[in-house]
Amino acid sequence: GTGKEVLARAIHEKSLRRERAFVRLNCAALPSGLIESELFGHERGAFTGAVAKRRGLFERAHHGTLFLDEITELPMELQSRLLRVLQTGEFETVGGSSPIKVDVRIIAATNRNLRHLVEDGLFREDLWYRLNVFPIAIPALRERLDDLPSLVHHFLQKKSREQRLVTIPHLEPNAMQRLMSYSWPGNVRELQNVIERALIMSPEGPLSFV
Repeated sequence: GTGKEVLARAIHEKSLRRERAFVRLNCAALPSGLIESELFGHERGAFTGAVAKRRGLFERAHHGTLFLDEITELPMELQSRLLRVLQTGEFETVGGSSPIKVDVRIIAATNRNLRHLVEDGLFREDLWYRLNVFPIAIPALRERLDDLPSLVHHFLQKKSREQRLVTIPHLEPNAMQRLMSYSWPGNVRELQNVIERALIMSPEGPLSFV
């Protein structure tokens, strides 16, 4: 909930790859048996249920950006395949034999300490070194409260549009101070939900946050 994907998209949009695809995969959201096909695609008949050829995320992200969220959940055997793609720029589809050349910028994210996972043997050290080109640490919302007023303004506009409100409600006096004094264990995602809930409860305002 710190905004990893938002930052990844911002990097993509500010880069020379912005006219190409931004593709994302949450490595924790799929069973390990499906991640390989999702990343690299598969040939027809490669496995039960593969009734047609399917392009993977690497092909779809060619000349663009592939955002791998929760990279630490990638199975060890797929870590080696990912390393090979990063080193050679080539891969084969599941069930395929011809190498496919791609030019993809990888942005990987995790909320865990990769260095500790490497030391515990749970993440490949060579892959960690390959990914650790330009690390960016995103602090929790409670550690960057100066950003909170801007985030509140952003979410007020966004959620007001989604709820089709005629005007954006004003905040109750001292409402911002109340938000600033909260610890935000759910980070930016929790803030967004708090704003949305307040708009549902008081669509005409003023908004208070209890």
